[in-house]
Amino acid sequence: MKLCLLYGGKSAEHEVSLQTAKAVIHALDMNKFDIFPIFITKEGRWIQGPQITEPVEDIKQLQFSNGGNELMPQSLNTDYDMVFPLLHGPNGEDGTVQGLLEILNIPYVGNGVLASSAGMDKVVMKNIFAQAGLNQVEYVSFIRSTWESDREAAYKQVEEQIGYPSFVKPANLGSSVGISKCDNREELVAAFEDAFRYDRKIIIEEGVLAREVEVGVLGNDELACSVAGEIVPKKEFYDYEAKYADNTTELVIPAGIPEVSYDEIRKMAFTAYKSLDCSGLARMDFFVTSDGRVLINEVNTMPGFTPASMFPLLWKNTGVPYPKLIERLVDLGRERYEEKQNIIHSF
Repeated sequence: MKLCLLYGGKSAEHEVSLQTAKAVIHALDMNKFDIFPIFITKEGRWIQGPQITEPVEDIKQLQFSNGGNELMPQSLNTDYDMVFPLLHGPNGEDGTVQGLLEILNIPYVGNGVLASSAGMDKVVMKNIFAQAGLNQVEYVSFIRSTWESDREAAYKQVEEQIGYPSFVKPANLGSSVGISKCDNREELVAAFEDAFRYDRKIIIEEGVLAREVEVGVLGNDELACSVAGEIVPKKEFYDYEAKYADNTTELVIPAGIPEVSYDEIRKMAFTAYKSLDCSGLARMDFFVTSDGRVLINEVNTMPGFTPASMFPLLWKNTGVPYPKLIERLVDLGRERYEEKQNIIHSF
């Protein structure tokens, strides 16, 4: 199979994507796949590198500083059997690349345009979850122009509707980039400033005392749920450094939660997955409070994908090792593509 890997990206999660690409290349069976890399720079340039025939040891090898052919996205080779978008965040995980691949009619791994875009925008995602009847924390959102026109009103609305502690986040970003925990007005003001550096829309969520529990979902129409895993941050919350840099977070798999909580999480995960029309994969994040309430936090339509990331670890502990997980995702991408080919486009 000719498998094209897209990675890098014009996103604050560029470096995370490079780690993912390296890990996937190491895990792929090169007797089954011909691997063709395309590196997307932080400026949005697409660079096609030489075919990869052996594991990559250094991330710098994936950036083609000593060669590679620049190409326009619309000239992507339509002879690929499958494209695997290993992209996190805007300009990759948000439906933009998926839309390009749909137009070019190239099979690809993972979620389609709608699920990707809705899952990327935390405000839209939470609105859809609310419509589906899923329990979640209180939240409000602002676009930059509304905030700039009356900052005091924005801060007052947060304090009256959400209170402290609260979490301020860019609406369209992941990996905890630009997220701040606020316990007072001074921290809230700084958090608004920081979050608006990354997006024109931000979301402010109620802070709750709860355990952070995650599950992985695989499938298109027939869904499977992994065991649950718990994130135990040794810092105040699970920020970017805790995820990728300083190893201050403990991942407990399987999570030590009651069976009744797991059953509710699995049921809610499937409801959320279907409400967004997800396909292929998603990581679903939940809060479990001390009194047993289960609240959905968010969905990640292209979760971190190194062997040490939560999503692959969840499936490893469910009996699906990393290389088999990748092959399963490729199969699901092919299945969804073949289904779409049966749709007629004339009347």
